[in-house]
Amino acid sequence: MATQAAASHTYVWQGVDRRGNKTKGEITGTTQANAKALLRKQGIVANSVKKKSEPLFAKRGKKIKPADVAVFTRQLATMVKAGVPLIQSFDIVAEGVDNPSMRNLINEVKADVAGGSSLAGSLNKHPQYFDELFCNLVESGEQSGALETMLDRVATYKEKTEALKSKIKKALNYPIAVVAVALVVTGILLVKVVPQFAETFSGFGSELPAFTLFVLKISEFTQEWWWVILLGIAATVWMFGQAKRRSAAFSAGVDRFMLKAPIVGDIVEQSVYARFSRTLATTFAAGVPLVDALDSVAGAAGNSVYANTIREVKEDVTSGTQLNVAIRSTGMFPSMLMQMVAIGEESGALDEMLDKVATHYEDEVDNSVDGLTSLLEPLIMSVLGILVGGLMIAMYLPIFMLGSVV
Repeated sequence: MATQAAASHTYVWQGVDRRGNKTKGEITGTTQANAKALLRKQGIVANSVKKKSEPLFAKRGKKIKPADVAVFTRQLATMVKAGVPLIQSFDIVAEGVDNPSMRNLINEVKADVAGGSSLAGSLNKHPQYFDELFCNLVESGEQSGALETMLDRVATYKEKTEALKSKIKKALNYPIAVVAVALVVTGILLVKVVPQFAETFSGFGSELPAFTLFVLKISEFTQEWWWVILLGIAATVWMFGQAKRRSAAFSAGVDRFMLKAPIVGDIVEQSVYARFSRTLATTFAAGVPLVDALDSVAGAAGNSVYANTIREVKEDVTSGTQLNVAIRSTGMFPSMLMQMVAIGEESGALDEMLDKVATHYEDEVDNSVDGLTSLLEPLIMSVLGILVGGLMIAMYLPIFMLGSVV
């Protein structure tokens, strides 16, 4: 009930002001009673207060993205660290949020906390936005009396994680976008440009070159079955997404392929190393036992192959093996990471060493993405040139042959 009451709503009211004049308007409140109370403070006696009905085709609120959660965490950490009470911090943060959905989420969490729930318990009611790792770290901060410090660590973790995700998306989306543009350009040429040449060739009265005939056949097929091609592409993309989400075996196969893919595979591996180090450093620094921390690390790996490997590491650590030895036995991690973990275990500064490793591999991902972009740009221009140039040559080849005959 408290969660529902926390969301703000717009109410339409009619009443009488201090001078006895009839008036009406709109006001925002959490409940109808709250709206009436706010009106009384303004000297208005409300005769009617009704929740404003939304238009039938009203726009839905924006989707809450992980980046929104990261910004919220940083702002909340800043407020709490500055000594602002937690409830007031929620109000300040909510006022500066543009996304209505995110604002409602903040208000719901605030209402739960105001009702006596812990911050971790309130966040745990929204697992789609605050994962188990997030809630566990906040709970650790509340129990240790260092919530401001833990919120700062969680905020840093979320910011680093989202920055890494955006780099990976940049590396993967760029070639996909280029292929899509190439297909669109080729489709337009086949449907709009080639048919114009076909009408011209029909009056030549001579046999056309094989390359030109091949392109004309492709153009005819595209004109007649373009809708089938588009549906086929859309169905393939949709089926791929469904299979990856619902089939663990298929998803694992995709993850294995990504690791072996040229160039991109190195970026994926570096991102896994960065996530492993960053998550383990954050959880270990928060006082989470190593065995429990490895569970969180496996869930945040982002690749099922490495997630299974990390679970094997956890089993070895549970049986008494040192972390660096358990990591080395998998043969899946680079020597630098293993050496830094060993140094961290010996010196008692494992979280600091892992933090440095995470920063190193995050920089490596950044450099690799920039290098991939630089490498792909000339390759993309070459592919587009071959596609467009090949079609143009096929169309002008009969004209060149006719000119040579004359």
